[in-house]
Amino acid sequence: MNGETNVTSSWPAYARRVIERAVGGADTRIVPPPIVAAAHGGAFVTLRKFRQLRGCMGTLSPEESLADAVRQAAVSAALHDPRFPAVAAGELADLRIEVSVLSAPWPMGNLAELELGRHGILIRRQNQRGLFLPQVATEHRLDKETFLSRCCSEKAGLPADAWRDVDTEVLLFTADVYAEDE
Repeated sequence: MNGETNVTSSWPAYARRVIERAVGGADTRIVPPPIVAAAHGGAFVTLRKFRQLRGCMGTLSPEESLADAVRQAAVSAALHDPRFPAVAAGELADLRIEVSVLSAPWPMGNLAELELGRHGILIRRQNQRGLFLPQVATEHRLDKETFLSRCCSEKAGLPADAWRDVDTEVLLFTADVYAEDE
């Protein structure tokens, strides 16, 4: 992202230090961030244990610093993902951490604009919303319509075809993804 002044591959290491402190009940705000970064559209932290999803949470708050967004996402992914129990200290060594730094989203004009593996999607209708990171499409081998439909039904709590409705906003974004080595 523009304005970064240090090595961005250290974002997963930062997230790991935050998670270690959070799991131990310590203050995560004292972990020094790796870099000062410019504008972003939010951040997500994905945790995998033995290549299986163990948590994924994020924020779409471009107003906060990237370090705060990553810290908040890391704590949420480890302790507050409703699909999983909180990460225990004994699991830390088995976790692989991935940090996705999102661009600002923009409206999708038509289906042809969506590039699988390059674009993530944010679906919104009134107070319902759902998001899939760009890597979801390729990891699950989804075509464009299935990618949009599953985001509607699985993430936004909308009918699968809601993305076709004029009352539903479909936004695209890109993500810079930084992952720990396996």
